[in-house]
Amino acid sequence: MLTLNQIRGNSDFVINRLKVKNFNASKIVLQIIDLDKKRRQIQADTNSLENDLNSFSKNIGLLFRQGKTDEANKLKENTIVLKKKIKELNQQLNDSNSLLDNLVVQLPNLPHESVPKGKSPEENIKIREGGTFPELKGKALPHWELAAKYKLIDFELGNKITGSGFPLYIGKGAKLQRALINFFIDENQSAGYEEVSPPLVVNEDSGFGTGQLPDKEGQMYHIALDNLYLIPTAEVPVTNIFRNMILEEKDFPVKKTAYTPCFRREAGSYGKDVRGLNRLHQFDKVEIVQIQHPEVSYNTLEEMVLQVESLLQKLNLPYRIMHLCGGDMSFASALTFDFEVYSAAQKKWLEVSSVSNFESFQANRLKLRFRDKNSKKLVLAHTLNGSALALPRLVAALLENNQTDEGIRIPEVLHDYTGFNQIS
Repeated sequence: MLTLNQIRGNSDFVINRLKVKNFNASKIVLQIIDLDKKRRQIQADTNSLENDLNSFSKNIGLLFRQGKTDEANKLKENTIVLKKKIKELNQQLNDSNSLLDNLVVQLPNLPHESVPKGKSPEENIKIREGGTFPELKGKALPHWELAAKYKLIDFELGNKITGSGFPLYIGKGAKLQRALINFFIDENQSAGYEEVSPPLVVNEDSGFGTGQLPDKEGQMYHIALDNLYLIPTAEVPVTNIFRNMILEEKDFPVKKTAYTPCFRREAGSYGKDVRGLNRLHQFDKVEIVQIQHPEVSYNTLEEMVLQVESLLQKLNLPYRIMHLCGGDMSFASALTFDFEVYSAAQKKWLEVSSVSNFESFQANRLKLRFRDKNSKKLVLAHTLNGSALALPRLVAALLENNQTDEGIRIPEVLHDYTGFNQIS
């Protein structure tokens, strides 16, 4: 979340930057500034009364020692009144802090200066593209027909077991999933990321720390009895490893990678765009997370973009990198690049990765700080993450783009992981 210093000292800037995200912050920012002034006045009044109380307490003891009992007792009565006033002010202060926190968490992160204005994905800007578009003979089958033909995925059985959006992977389909996961993890480890295997459920504090709560509770599966949430992405548990931590500058960069299933309700999704693997409630994803010094976090963002790009290049998939406009960005992101792969049979681009810099937005919620080596002061770190990669749409593109009359070719980099070079 934004800091009070950001809002208090740059209110017009905050309001104007959030317009890029199509968020009207004027009312909330003015409420925050007004409430913050009142809160600081209450704090000043409390401090003044506490100083008076300390002074009175010292004088009471001195008067008693001097035998001035009446004066001491009169002063003692005054301290009772002071204590009551201080108690009332402390309650007002607690109420003000609570109201202030509730207002501040409603503000999204400020978009980076490079973020273009826009309201929809159609207004995102293409940065570059790569890979070779496949030349398919005859009628190309969509991945759901290929999955049925080669017995790779059974959508109906998944529906029987759980419901729509929970596919069942079979045989070489399951092996391909595992091969991709292992390939991504190995590649990320080679790039310096330490593998972790986090819990798949998190508490409210974790959801708040990375910005999913209170913004996306409608998209998360909630276990009401235990008040826990199924993770929508490994970003949540992995980043929360560092909640309430103080790092040293020598600790940077902190680099983690994790494979997890991910769970999203995807409320309101319907139509042709949810067919097959296009939009699921449960899917596999490998994530990369970095905790970095603010001065170099945007260099780190580019490094992470190159890491994801290298994976798609090795899989020989046609891809493009999109600079998201303000209206298509997440609540917590300052700058996001999406990766899309081309699905030959569907003739459409499918998102397979988002790589984002959250600057200090998550760190402020997490209380994730580091000690500046020069000033020795505590400073908020920057957090970044990216999908490296999300599997469902990637698998859809792999199946569709590599189909031949003889079967489905497997990219060469996966041969050692799958144990086969073709599905036939």
